[in-house]
Amino acid sequence: MSDPILDTDRLARITWSLIAEPSDAVALVARSRLGPVEALRVAREGDASELVRRLHGDVPSEATDPSGSHAGGRAGRALSRWQARLSTVDVEAVLDGAQRRGIRVLTPQDEEWPEQLTDLQETAPHCLWVHGPGPLDQLCGPRSVALVGSRASTPYGEDTAATLAAAFAARGGTVVSGGAYGIDAAAHRGALAADDGATVAVLAGGLDALYPRGNTRLLEQIRERHLLVSEAPPGTAPTRWRFLSRNRLIAALSHAVVVVEASWRSGALSTARRADDLSRPVGAVPGPVTSAASAGCHRLIRECGAVLITEPSELLDLLPGGPAAGESSYAIQDELDLLSPADRRVLDAVPPRSWLGERRIAQEIGFTPRDVASTLARLELLGLVVTVEGRARRARPVP
Repeated sequence: MSDPILDTDRLARITWSLIAEPSDAVALVARSRLGPVEALRVAREGDASELVRRLHGDVPSEATDPSGSHAGGRAGRALSRWQARLSTVDVEAVLDGAQRRGIRVLTPQDEEWPEQLTDLQETAPHCLWVHGPGPLDQLCGPRSVALVGSRASTPYGEDTAATLAAAFAARGGTVVSGGAYGIDAAAHRGALAADDGATVAVLAGGLDALYPRGNTRLLEQIRERHLLVSEAPPGTAPTRWRFLSRNRLIAALSHAVVVVEASWRSGALSTARRADDLSRPVGAVPGPVTSAASAGCHRLIRECGAVLITEPSELLDLLPGGPAAGESSYAIQDELDLLSPADRRVLDAVPPRSWLGERRIAQEIGFTPRDVASTLARLELLGLVVTVEGRARRARPVP
């Protein structure tokens, strides 16, 4: 049997998602401080003075209407916006349509609600609309990383994004991105290519009409296997301000954010700023110094202290607790890198095919025969040389 109080709270949150924009600061503060149900009652009654009084005069500036500075004026304009939508919205019809499409609604009362969204405090979404089989709280667990970047990407950026995503997802990680053209799409495709990984696309519009249309098949694959997420209800068109608001969700749902490729003023940088505000680690992939497409990444590294990311294993360093057991965060390029300079000098003197005596090697490199003998013993243990009766040659590589 359902709890009437929780049901009322849930219905109020859904209503708020229908009547207020994600960037409506007055709505977010009113809901946070008064509670969804009480804030909705004030909205329906339309008393600006009560709203100001209940918020103790702290009515935030409106992103949708920054012209006025008087709290009463801001409150009045906010109430007018809400009431205009309240007069036309049909909550039951929206919920019925979402259910028919398989879209479900999450609120903080649901077990699937990600705990890290509380980091957004008063700017946390009213609710989330999700579509797909994946449980959001598990997908966006400790091993979730956002890979974001410009829509106007280069082949270098797309290849890097796909490579990072595929390798991270193959280790059981979740790649979070925005479903857009360019770097976002490359990151999603890379994650889908991994058998054990997952990806979550956070969209700016309603989940009933996938956007951008050119990525419809990609988004359908994510929906079939993993999860699409939006704070915008069905029937909502993606707009510039909704994209910017969406970026805070990408940052909050992830435990680290990596910008793969971004121009100087790329919108992807706003996701990095949001992540920094939430104390999420931020990484950036470097590009050619002559490439304007990577200028934003270089800016993050130079001005904001972003961690330079050059390979998949370095993503693990950004996550809570660092790499999992058995996972190295540094790639060993060659076992020869483990040798000391003296060991390398002896190894270089050993011929690859013929045999050479220890004394002859010592003469060649200026070492004592005793030092050469001990070094050859170490090299043989490493499988790099073969010694027989005081003579040595390189070990043949295993085919």
